[in-house]
Amino acid sequence: MTDASTDLPESATHPHEPHVAGMAGRLNWLRAGVLGANDGIVSVAGLVVGVAGATSERGPIFTAGLAGLVAGAVSMALGEYISVSSQRDSETALLEKERAELRESPEAELAELAAIYETKGLRPETAQQVAVELTEHNALAAHAEAELKVDPHDLANPWHAAAASAISFLVGAALPLLAILLPPPGARVAVTVVAVLIALGLAGAVSARIGGSSIRLAVLRVVIGGAAGLALTYGIGHLFGTAVG
Repeated sequence: MTDASTDLPESATHPHEPHVAGMAGRLNWLRAGVLGANDGIVSVAGLVVGVAGATSERGPIFTAGLAGLVAGAVSMALGEYISVSSQRDSETALLEKERAELRESPEAELAELAAIYETKGLRPETAQQVAVELTEHNALAAHAEAELKVDPHDLANPWHAAAASAISFLVGAALPLLAILLPPPGARVAVTVVAVLIALGLAGAVSARIGGSSIRLAVLRVVIGGAAGLALTYGIGHLFGTAVG
């Protein structure tokens, strides 16, 4: 696929605004990776801290953490694969329908494309000229972009999505698992809480930076939420662990 920046004249580009095809898609993938890592941190941290509230033995904590890590990664991968596969199937079906319409009624499709550009503010004659030129260049791409908001050359790959989701979850989940296992028993929970809150703060800052929102607010939200979640799971583990024991 041609780099979109090569299709623009030099005078029309800006050094701080990358005109690259798929940039929005790559930002979405990066944001999804950060969120996947965040899910791994929070879910496994809550699990191991909860178990640590019930017992100080390393074996049960390791088993619970490892099970949560594997189950979470599988769940994330499967969910992402199903979601992206459904999206890709839907987009493929829409593109096939558009191809059929272009074969069967090209004049009506040309008029439809011109009408779309006219509703965007172009004068009728300009909209017609744009529609004609885009149709001559690549009719399917023109209609897919204007009507469907789909790039036929850049459909999401469910396998890539599943792998990215699983890997990001594993990376995030490994942190609380190591943090709870490496320190001595008396310091496990404290070290884990500190490590998790720092990691959540970094993940929140990165996510806010990608989305262009307030870094301070994002960090505060995830840190306060994470601290509350860890306190809750530790309290439940301590309460029920003591009661059962």
